[in-house]
Amino acid sequence: ATFMRMKEDAMNNGQTKPGYNLQIGTENQFILNYALFPNPTDTLTYIPFMYSFAARYGHLASTEVADSGYGSEENYRFMEENGIEAYVKYNMFHKEQRMHYAPSPFHQDSFFYNAEQDYYVCPMGQHMERIGTKLDKTANGYQTESVRYRAQNCEGCPLRGSCFKAKGNRVIEVNHRLKEYKRKASERLTSEDGIKHRGRRCIEPEAVFGQMKADYGYKRFRHFGKDKVEMDFAFFAIAFNLKKMC
Repeated sequence: ATFMRMKEDAMNNGQTKPGYNLQIGTENQFILNYALFPNPTDTLTYIPFMYSFAARYGHLASTEVADSGYGSEENYRFMEENGIEAYVKYNMFHKEQRMHYAPSPFHQDSFFYNAEQDYYVCPMGQHMERIGTKLDKTANGYQTESVRYRAQNCEGCPLRGSCFKAKGNRVIEVNHRLKEYKRKASERLTSEDGIKHRGRRCIEPEAVFGQMKADYGYKRFRHFGKDKVEMDFAFFAIAFNLKKMC
């Protein structure tokens, strides 16, 4: 178990308690799969959770719906390579769907990109040429690659105060692979099937967690150690599904 901040915070001071990050997969509000993780963020749980699903059923799910906590490059790549029809949001998806949403003209996503010659154009019309790449690793060891572009001359630019505050010429970093994954995800999520799946997601795992905690009072595990806690929840999941069938 890891010390985490809980949603139930009686003292309202952000205190931490030892716990697990419980992940569940549901369909028609039946619990199909569950797994427990020591890390508080959901991003790193997706791939091992899907492997646990495959170990239980002998195959990966063909269609998956998940919220923005799972929308990372590593997870999108896993879905694509395994032929999973994924309706998974990314961190800016909800904001982009607002009626009056207008991206800042000084944000790098608003810059024009010439894919053939590989350069960006800033709001003042300057070409931002490629100057190199930046490699990063996630906590899982997955390597990401971002391309760096730099403007030719920002000195004396009348838009500089609104564009950026740092010294020198503006440099942007773009993860082209993640950008393409987000574009595909947006197309799927805004399609007719995507709207239907998004509407069902809020009444699937969220409803199960609500019934679990509010209706049945199952808010904490009664054992210590991951093997015993997994046994604890397994009995609850079996009982939950049997009651749902009845």
